[in-house]
Order: sequence, then structure tokens, then C-alpha cells
Amino acid sequence: MKSRGFGKTGLRVSEVGFGAWALGEAWWGTQDDGESIKALHRAAELGANFIDTAQVYGEGKSEAIIARFRKEWKGDLIVATKTPPEAGSWPPSPYDPPEIAFSPAYLRANVEKRLRSLQTDCIDILQLHCWSRAWNKDPRPFETLRQLKQEGKIRLIGVSTPEHDQNCVVDLIRNGWVDSVQVIYNLFEQDPAAEILPAAQEHGVGIIVRMAFDEGALTGKFTRETVFPKGDFRADYFRGDRLGRVVDRVEKIRADVAGSGYTLPQAALKFAMSHPGVSTVIAGIRNVAQAEMNLAVSELPELPPELLKELRTHFWRRSIWYGDNW
Repeated sequence: MKSRGFGKTGLRVSEVGFGAWALGEAWWGTQDDGESIKALHRAAELGANFIDTAQVYGEGKSEAIIARFRKEWKGDLIVATKTPPEAGSWPPSPYDPPEIAFSPAYLRANVEKRLRSLQTDCIDILQLHCWSRAWNKDPRPFETLRQLKQEGKIRLIGVSTPEHDQNCVVDLIRNGWVDSVQVIYNLFEQDPAAEILPAAQEHGVGIIVRMAFDEGALTGKFTRETVFPKGDFRADYFRGDRLGRVVDRVEKIRADVAGSGYTLPQAALKFAMSHPGVSTVIAGIRNVAQAEMNLAVSELPELPPELLKELRTHFWRRSIWYGDNW
């Protein structure tokens, strides 16, 4: 497993990390805890030292499983978690003041919960799980997080981009409020390459990429007849004609990848890793087989320039597919 620098923090992170959303069973259907532990062990054995989780991934269940694993694993790990907004809409309304979502009292109480859930004295990376452009001129929540950092409760401060307005975090990067930013970056969603990733490079901010497979679509395993299990949020995410439209576009990517020596999921993951501003790509992992397949991509050769150029043509300006937004 290759490693990369994490902004100007001095940390080295595995370029493929462990995305632990499904471990909490939240919106992904049933997940066996024993299989989760086995997957974490296998990923760590293969060199993955970065794990991403959140409170809302099963209301702390994903964090608790990671805490159990950390007691068993003797090597060094970097665990990033997220604090959700306390109140208001998610994503935030431009009329919501920041103290509704992230008041000082709430942030302090929530960090204590995250510490207990992860069974640690210091959180490696604490990320706010949403943000609003409306708060950029007065980003008070980060002042509280800086105090918690000084108190030794948090090692690094981060933010996860809202899907509908990822560029709202650029001011935070430029003004030095964050150590890391988590973004959506994949073959369809390439907009971060325009501003977020270059800004992160310039200002020494670590970049965590999520959704490299667009919730599984870019693995190429879906067809127009795919039916998602009960409790799997993708039944809504790909509802109506969305699944068919995605499948058609994925097949065009598959045709471009054919004969390159990469499988479609390998090319998708390698694409997300291809930008020099990216620190780590967190692939969702549920079992040992997925850990082995995803982490092996780190050892593959870099995408040839001509293939990379061709893959960039699949940028899809579809906006975001959550709620009733088409």
C-alpha cells in the first residue's frame, strides 16, 4: 500500500482508506459485525491506516465497531469521524445561523460522545458533517473546535462538503480554518478539480475523497433490473429513471476502459486517486473480499495520460440525487 502526505499535518496516510459507513447498517441494510471486524483486520494487514466513520453511521455503531477493532490491532491507525448538525435543515438553509447547527455547548458535548464511542482520549480527525456558504464570513464553530484541539480532545479539524455546494468550503481552506476536507470526487463528479483540490494543494489541506464508486454504480455491477435490498438507501438514490441513465453512462466508461489492463472498478478508484491534491480515497468496505480488491488498486500503475484524458470526458453535470432533486 502506497502512502501520501496529509496536507501540512506531517501525517502519512494510505492512499486507499476504509470507508466504514456500511458497518453501522445505516441505510445499507444488514451487516454482520463479525464480518466487519474481519474486513478491518484484513484492510490493516494490507496497509490501510486510515478509517472514516461518523456518528450517523448507525448512531455510533460504526464507531463502536472500530473501537473494538482498535483494541485488537496493534499498529498505528488514523480514524476520522464526523459530528452532525444538532438542529436546522441538512444541508443547512442559508437562513440558519451556525449556532443552530453547531453551538459551542453542542460541539463540546458531541465531541465527548465521539470520544466515548471510539473509546479514545483524542479524536484523530473531527469533521463537521455539513457546512453552509452562509457561514463562511463568521465560521464560529471552528473557533470551538480550535479550543478543543488546544485541550487535546481533537488532533485535526475537518469538514465534509455538502453534496449540493461542495465549493462552499474553498474559503475555509484559504483562510486556514481546516486541516482536512472530505469531498465527492469520481468519474461523474469532477468539479472539485477546478477549485477545491488546487486550493488544498496550495494551502496544505488534506483531502479525503468519498463516493469514488458513486454508491456502487461505477463498479459496473448494476443493471436496469437491479433491485436493492430492504433498508438500502440506494433504492431511493437510483429511483425512477436514474438507474437506467447511470447504467447507460457506465457502459460508455466500460468501453473506454476495455483493453487498458484495468477493470472498471479499478479504473474508477484509480481515477479518484489520480489528482495530486488527493490524500486518500475512502472506499466503502463491508467484507474481506472488498478490502482485498479495493486496496490492491494502490499497487497498480498510474493511469496512462491518454486514458486519464478520455475518462475526464465522462464528467456529468447532473447536480445531486438526494431527496426530490432530479
